[in-house]
Amino acid sequence: MPTLLRMPGIAADTATAILSEWQVQENIPYQKDDALATVETDKALVEIEAEEAGVILGLLVQAGTEVQIGAPIAVTGVVGEAVDDLDAVLRQLGVGATETAGRQDGPQSAPTTGRRLFATPLVRRLAQEAELDLHTIEGSGPGGRIVRRDVERILAERAEPAPVAVVAAPPEHSPQQHAEQQGYVDEPHSRIRRAIASRLAESKRIAPHFYVRATCRVDALLALRATLNSAGGQKVSVNDLVVKAAARAHTLVPAMNVVWNDDAIRRYQQVDIAVAVASPRGLVTPVVRDVARRSISAVGAELGELAGRARDGKLGQHEIEGGAFCVSNLGMYGTEEFAAIINPPQSAILAVGAARQEPVVDDGALAVGTVMRVTLSVDHRPIDGSTAAEWMRAFVGVVENPVQILA
Repeated sequence: MPTLLRMPGIAADTATAILSEWQVQENIPYQKDDALATVETDKALVEIEAEEAGVILGLLVQAGTEVQIGAPIAVTGVVGEAVDDLDAVLRQLGVGATETAGRQDGPQSAPTTGRRLFATPLVRRLAQEAELDLHTIEGSGPGGRIVRRDVERILAERAEPAPVAVVAAPPEHSPQQHAEQQGYVDEPHSRIRRAIASRLAESKRIAPHFYVRATCRVDALLALRATLNSAGGQKVSVNDLVVKAAARAHTLVPAMNVVWNDDAIRRYQQVDIAVAVASPRGLVTPVVRDVARRSISAVGAELGELAGRARDGKLGQHEIEGGAFCVSNLGMYGTEEFAAIINPPQSAILAVGAARQEPVVDDGALAVGTVMRVTLSVDHRPIDGSTAAEWMRAFVGVVENPVQILA
């Protein structure tokens, strides 16, 4: 018997989500745990998995559509099942016309053709600006999806040389054509990029930032890394050691492991550390749990796995939530020093620069040492300056005596 597949609740504070991409097609069976669709929230891409084997009898929402949580997005059935009249099935399931408005494309729709369009929001905007009917375009993307090159091909075929005249009115151009003539391209904001901009702007506006800076000698830290990696097994990065050192500093100064709420300061017992990862879709901060009590190899392995899935847009919502602290490392790009913006609701973020050889003073004598500059951005509401300074002293002490990381 046909049943409705509804948009699942991805996060507690999310009322809508974008159905980014369908992973299945109508009338083609799928298996239990297969990915049916990819959903985009403010923070991550999440896959909707099949609870049991079945078949899609009808897709109700096109890719790129923003959908209310709980709204129907497809009609499913058992393997081998088919329907002749999808609208009749929807009426039997109690679904009104307003709930399936996403099945068609408004002014560009052609319901008599029976063809469902699959195109990104960018392609739809380009087609609308050029007054193209998407139903007349054959898509060259996967599964017949209409992609940007299909629209550009039609526009190129349509173009003709402008007539030569002594006096001619300037031609009218679409915004896209004007942009190309001026030498730039406007890329529409993704949901995640908008969320990043809103969240960080709010952080600078609401959270009173202050900054604590320090310079660490990292010769011993680099030597420890070389020793650990020479033993084989899971390779350890400098960033892995920095994350462990930050967690160790949290255990030494537990007053830093807090966040600000409207009614109280929340103090965490477990040290969870978020790590900033650059992805094609924007900054993502997966959270490594219980860092202080886990081995460096376990932390490094999970961090590497989370970072890889962050770049691929495969993180779950629960993997990017929680923690009171974040580490942002730009040292691999050669950046010597910078200050980062706190990622709310966290209360602090450590900006880590590159390790460089510089002149240092050892016991009154000039020598060459490897140093790393770090900047701690702190929310002054739950954390006092003296607490942040104490934490920084503890962190530098751990980095310069890294055997504590292994404790």
